Amino acid sequence: MQWETAIKDYLNYLKLERGLAENTLSNYRRDVHKLAQFLRIEKDESEARKSYLAGPLQIDRIQIEAFNHSLAETLHPRSQARILSALRGFFDYLLFEGYRQDNPMELIASPKIGRKLPDTLSVAEIDQLLRAIDRSTPEGERNRAMLETLYGCGLRVSELLELRLSDLYFDEGFLKVTGKGNKQRFVPVGSHNQQCIELYRREVRPHFKPVKAFSDHLFLNRRGKSLSRAMVFEVVKRLREKAGIRKKVSPHTFRHSFATHLLENGADIRAIQQMLGHESITTTEIYMHVDRSHLSDILQRFHPRKGFDS
Repeated sequence: MQWETAIKDYLNYLKLERGLAENTLSNYRRDVHKLAQFLRIEKDESEARKSYLAGPLQIDRIQIEAFNHSLAETLHPRSQARILSALRGFFDYLLFEGYRQDNPMELIASPKIGRKLPDTLSVAEIDQLLRAIDRSTPEGERNRAMLETLYGCGLRVSELLELRLSDLYFDEGFLKVTGKGNKQRFVPVGSHNQQCIELYRREVRPHFKPVKAFSDHLFLNRRGKSLSRAMVFEVVKRLREKAGIRKKVSPHTFRHSFATHLLENGADIRAIQQMLGHESITTTEIYMHVDRSHLSDILQRFHPRKGFDS
């Protein structure tokens, strides 16, 4: 089995069995290709060259260690860890399908990277960004509705772009969101957020003249088609510059800010987990480390020994 065949089969498995999105599949493809590319260009190393020509069924731990060493010399530990994780999954698949008898990644240690705290905006900075939108244009009203939804519902940018008109359940106060692995969840949407979306849907969206294939998509570009991720990133970048905010801001920053602000105001972390669509509570717990300033206040307010004087 050659590399291209093995990678293609693996990606089909991820798509059909795990329902991964195209962007995620592209990342897996790129990461596994890095190993194949490493073996292919090592022309002076006859053993590595043989391993490439033999395909992924013959590669062993020695070649993996050499590849890992090259990653450590050129990449940030977080990027290195991501590639090693992708390769573990790839070789686990070959093992599961009976193509290999072992996983050569088994004894390969990933670098210690710790947890990266997410970038967040304050409530004042969120307002500052939203005020920077020029609402005199159709694009401005659309952008306002998009950013209010990113922050108001804590959506990923891919989830925002996949929203359909048929996903709006405003009478019940929810949006139906399609997340990672095509898993659907219902996310509450506040009255202010609903008003922004309704204004865009009724007064602005018809001016974009939806193409038939995108007639149910909520957010459209000027050609009546679905917006791209790059376009949303560009919108946020321009607004950050216009608002004079020096922090690094991306569409995902609104999601982080959503979770952080809810937690700071006393929301239950498991409720936040459900709204964000995290499978594991440990993923949501990272927000516990963002701002601890309110914790002493919670202790003073709720501990049975508050004000106890010996």
